[in-house]
Amino acid sequence: MAVKYTEEQLNSVDKSFLIQLLLQQQEQLEAITKELHASNEKMQLLMEQVILGKQNRFGRSSEKMEDTSQICFREVDGTIVFFNEAEVVCDLNAAEPEDLERKAPKQPKRKGKKEVDLSGLSFRRIDHYLSEEELEAEFGVKGWKQLPDAISRKYHFVPAKVEVEEHHIGVYASKTDEHMVKADHPKALLHGSLVSPSLGAAIINGKYVNAVPLYRLEQEFQRYGLQITRQNMANWCIRLAEEYLSILYNHLHKELYFYHVIQADETPVLVNHDGRKAGSKSWMWVYRSGHLYQKRQIVLYEYQQTRNASHPREFLKGYDGICVTDGYQVYHTLEKELEELTIAGCWVHCRRRFDEALKLIPKSYQKESHAFLLMKQIQAIYREEGKLNDLSSDERLKQRQAVIKPLVDAFFAYLKTINVSKKDKFGDAVGYAQNQEKYLRVFLTDGDVPIDNNASERAIRGFCIGKKNWQMIDTIHGAKSSAIIYSIVETAKANNLKPFDYVQHLLEEIPKHMNDKDCSFLEDLLPWSEKLPAEIRKS
Repeated sequence: MAVKYTEEQLNSVDKSFLIQLLLQQQEQLEAITKELHASNEKMQLLMEQVILGKQNRFGRSSEKMEDTSQICFREVDGTIVFFNEAEVVCDLNAAEPEDLERKAPKQPKRKGKKEVDLSGLSFRRIDHYLSEEELEAEFGVKGWKQLPDAISRKYHFVPAKVEVEEHHIGVYASKTDEHMVKADHPKALLHGSLVSPSLGAAIINGKYVNAVPLYRLEQEFQRYGLQITRQNMANWCIRLAEEYLSILYNHLHKELYFYHVIQADETPVLVNHDGRKAGSKSWMWVYRSGHLYQKRQIVLYEYQQTRNASHPREFLKGYDGICVTDGYQVYHTLEKELEELTIAGCWVHCRRRFDEALKLIPKSYQKESHAFLLMKQIQAIYREEGKLNDLSSDERLKQRQAVIKPLVDAFFAYLKTINVSKKDKFGDAVGYAQNQEKYLRVFLTDGDVPIDNNASERAIRGFCIGKKNWQMIDTIHGAKSSAIIYSIVETAKANNLKPFDYVQHLLEEIPKHMNDKDCSFLEDLLPWSEKLPAEIRKS
């Protein structure tokens, strides 16, 4: 309990006692002030978390400073949830289109566009002509001539159907000895299984492209009279990935090393039975070719139980080039270890932090804040970068050096003039940008390096959308197989292929080469191979 002195008591004590008492009170006051300051900082952080929590739950996830037309969505545990798409895009008074032409806003109609839209579809002609009797009744005998046909087109949807392929294989025996021979025939895709390349591709397409859970695929097959359990489908996916698709996956991994620029990201995933306690986090890593490469895109997933540096160290072992990441320290550690590896930073992650800080400021004061001015500077950098998409690598680099580098220099120069508290969101944003400056500047030195890591995040997004629907990723076995399959289908999509048709083609062709001494046949199966059937490519 603190001692209280009366005025009379203080008048009776000597000067040295008063000095000591004053010094003690100063120390106590300083301690109380520090404690109060710490409490205020904690309260501020709690308030920021509450505000950002409400923003994440109820607000737009976009970091754009002005946006009045974007369809709203939010991300929950890595899953993109659209919650008002219908309300945003609907117009009950809009007229039905008069033809099949897709009309883009503010673009003049291009001659022959309808034919381009329909060029990849098969046509079924249906004739509608008047009989001779009807024509004579209308025009009289020989009182008419036929003009060019009027043509009306409509889409006709043919529902999926399931057929049983019954292969009758000729068996022949010699009349003089026990010699027998069978006619050539396709071997079973999986020993002891009825699965075919088309059925396997359909299951993979449903689950890994369209994110349909296996139990719903099971129900859908039952509607067509096909009794296939989700256990059957899970087993088939694992075996097809391990026995066949893994061969192409490993080849694509080697191909990725030929790219001067790649991108990397990772996302958590739960695997029920991986030898650890329930609820333990595992990770799906993604590596892809730099998105500024217009052709020959590669997207590869890799399952690992942890997020430590050993996994990218092994995956990128021997890689000589630039890897674009989100600022995760693991990659910076690797850069110090591997002389041939350069790490580039992501401006989206930098912008995201300032956007979060800006949202914590009352709207009436936002435009006067440092966060707003820094967001405007980043916006200007992105605006100029967006003008360079169609340029060659060399031309893009020249423009970056001439136009964008001064903007980046101004951004970091302005950061150095700001005094901030390291305990709030804005301080965190400033600290992140300053610590990442070296990596955020790498895109200014190479025209092939993208300004951000959005392409990797997009590659992860399809995986995140689907992971809530998984039935198969119950074990490490299933997780590794899923990584292989996702790699194949996402690579197919990135190269403008039809995933179903491409996977079916792979399951038809790869089994033919299982006894080959080398993997040279895979060159004809790569997504950009000119030897792929034309129908696999999207028109």
